[in-house]
Amino acid sequence: MPATVILGGHWGDEGKGKVIDLLAPDFEYNVRYSGGANAGHTVVNEHGSFALHQVPSGVLHGGLTAMLAAGTVVDPRALLAEMDELRQRGVSFDRFYISERAHLVLPYHYALDVAMEQYRAGARIGTTGKGIGPAYADKASRDGLRVGDLLDKSRFVHLLEGAVASANRRLASYGAEPVDRSSLVEESLEWAEHLRPYICDVERDLRRAHAAGRSILLEGAQGALLDLDSGSYPFVTSSSTGAAGACVSAGLPPSAVTKVISVMHAYMTRVGAGPFPTEANDAAGEHIRTKGNEFGTTTGRARRCGWFDAVASRYAVEVNGVSSLALTKLDVLDGLETVKLCVGYEVKGKRLESPPPSVHVLGQAQPVYEEVAGWETPTAGAGSWEELPKQAQAYVRRIEELMGVPAGIISVGPARSQTIVLSDVLG
Repeated sequence: MPATVILGGHWGDEGKGKVIDLLAPDFEYNVRYSGGANAGHTVVNEHGSFALHQVPSGVLHGGLTAMLAAGTVVDPRALLAEMDELRQRGVSFDRFYISERAHLVLPYHYALDVAMEQYRAGARIGTTGKGIGPAYADKASRDGLRVGDLLDKSRFVHLLEGAVASANRRLASYGAEPVDRSSLVEESLEWAEHLRPYICDVERDLRRAHAAGRSILLEGAQGALLDLDSGSYPFVTSSSTGAAGACVSAGLPPSAVTKVISVMHAYMTRVGAGPFPTEANDAAGEHIRTKGNEFGTTTGRARRCGWFDAVASRYAVEVNGVSSLALTKLDVLDGLETVKLCVGYEVKGKRLESPPPSVHVLGQAQPVYEEVAGWETPTAGAGSWEELPKQAQAYVRRIEELMGVPAGIISVGPARSQTIVLSDVLG
């Protein structure tokens, strides 16, 4: 059976957790394929509100196998704390597995993340400080430690001691305090014992499951516009957040994926630094932030907010071969007299229909807006397309037209029940 990718179509925080929670019962496997503890998903269901950071959203559904694939980076301390918290709320981890190939985020990665960001001064990226970038950098330079290394105690201690020595030399170059090697070795061995039952060759098992016709949901973190290669570099994350990255991370051939669902806000948000052409630093932006509760699940940071950017969103659709949209938080726009859509950029008098590769040029882009009528009738109580205000329907149809892709799901609130399903996005 073909695999399905669910990814964010913007800069993250689009509401992927809700969409994954909605569709997870139709799958046998739910695999997180990118990022680490820097990206959170919020899920609201009949059991309450859950803030997930590393654990795949589908773990809330009994009988589904949840996995962290090779392309993720695993913070053992944070993961074990998250698992304990979820267990206390009745979540089972009997069918949860972690790839041996996934890389570890260790305390010295946190220290390096903070030190490097401070060193950047006025050119800061706006990282979460969770050690993600340094962990992926170690992976790329072939100096990283992997989850599978935890299975061999003596070898792991040898590798960790060398890694700490190297990290401390780098920290010293930034004038930062060193990491204590002995205490980290001791703590790491405790992590190893707790995580051992969950570590396996995830990618082999997924290929076998795919060959046997099992249904697989590949869950992205962050968003398509933060992809290391196709995003707004250097203001991006350190992993491949797109649909192609899902296959690489999970060890599946590209032909395995036939459905790509892009989750997009009915507006735009961004956390951290970087160009944001449609950012609204006015009453409308504050309306969106406040009504949408636009604060990070993991960091609590206030998100930058603005109007829907069809230029950037269409680019994400094209790069990832998106088959359908899940449009979230339409209700946040309730009550606005007019709603804007960015349909193009202008840079020094030249019209652009696609984001430029250079963030320097993107930073100069002025949005070309269309204005559509807002709606007074709340959308939060709508249970069907027909119950949406006509102006809200027109707004959704215009987004579909600009994207060239249908919206199969519309979310009008955080609860699972506040969802309008227009089509079978899974085919």
